[in-house]
Amino acid sequence: MSCAQTGSGKTAAFLVPVINALLKQGQQWMKPALVISPTRELSLQIYNESRKFAYRTPILGVHMLIATPGRLIDVIQNGLIGMQACRYLVLDEADRMLDMGFEPQIRQIVQMSGMPPKGERVTAMFSATFPKDIQMLAQDFLMPEYVFLAVGRVGSTSENINQKVVWVEEHNKRHFLMDLLDASEPDALTLIFVETKRGCGELTYMLQQEGYDCVAIHGDLKQMERERHLENFRNGSAPILVATAVAARGLDIPNVKHVINYDLPNDIDEYVHRIGRTGRVGNIGMATSFFNDKNRNISHDLTELIVEANQELPDWLEEMARDSGRHGGGGGRSHYGAGSKRGGGSRFGARDHRVQQQSASAGPRGQIHQGGGTDMWRNAHPGGAAQFNNTTANVHAHQQQTQRAQPPNRQPQSQNNWWD
Repeated sequence: MSCAQTGSGKTAAFLVPVINALLKQGQQWMKPALVISPTRELSLQIYNESRKFAYRTPILGVHMLIATPGRLIDVIQNGLIGMQACRYLVLDEADRMLDMGFEPQIRQIVQMSGMPPKGERVTAMFSATFPKDIQMLAQDFLMPEYVFLAVGRVGSTSENINQKVVWVEEHNKRHFLMDLLDASEPDALTLIFVETKRGCGELTYMLQQEGYDCVAIHGDLKQMERERHLENFRNGSAPILVATAVAARGLDIPNVKHVINYDLPNDIDEYVHRIGRTGRVGNIGMATSFFNDKNRNISHDLTELIVEANQELPDWLEEMARDSGRHGGGGGRSHYGAGSKRGGGSRFGARDHRVQQQSASAGPRGQIHQGGGTDMWRNAHPGGAAQFNNTTANVHAHQQQTQRAQPPNRQPQSQNNWWD
């Protein structure tokens, strides 16, 4: 289970080891790899990246399959492919897939399609956030002593993104948005997030009527329309893209200068993913969020996030967050718990919640040891520690001292060790 900030290169982090493992096996003995992602656009993006890494190698389409859960089940049920030989399973944006309700489909693929059990395959999950409830659910797909790797200030936002939160009443949003667009550079790519597909279509139509070169992307559009709109946005012919969060999750669009949260999400992790569409790979970006009374539920989490990223915090938001905390509110999700404030890569979706569970219930036998799994897990699953290690690795790029995950204790020549 791997967490890293948006735009940090997670796609390469799973494609390179998988391709390397396939090449080591030799063309005759390659065991297929399956990558599952939540949207068609993200699957196409991963596919195009994998072609670059596998260029001039013997790796072909039959060796690596990238798919969305629903379409994958269709082709399995139609008898077009089988999962019996699959040895590498990657769930990209895993938290979003489980959160979107894809759990039954993923369980069907993993448990009912003939795929080898988790002890006979390598399973990896990647995202910028892994909330506690999703971590608990994800354990069904992983070995008991899986590695949890957190790189950087995970669950937080990049300091390359200049974040602004402005108070805008609901009825003033359209006028404020147009003022914001008029003040931007004419050719600057601007990504606008709305909460609903209907709202996405209505806002796009309004902007087009006002003379803005604008396209939309949401789930009700046909695939060809979505691809065409996305390409028009990428090449700058339509520099404004209005999108729902589901449609744009995980997309890597170069040179996005400005992300606007026309509608703020109810979930602070979703906010992290949204504004992560800008400020990628070291570039500078801007994120502007429209805030009003409807968004009080995330005021506390949003305040912590902005302060942690060294961004300007409006006085009214700080006061609202303080009031929210006093009245038992405090945010979209209470991920940060007692004793967990800022920094250390452990806030929101970046903490390995197995550590908390065991320290609370298992006593000394549940404590984490630097070189291996917990005694409780090792006793409950003899032999499991031979291939996996539950060391939680927090790699802090902004600190001088770096904690690195200990290498897993593994059997020689194990087919599951794709990190060799």
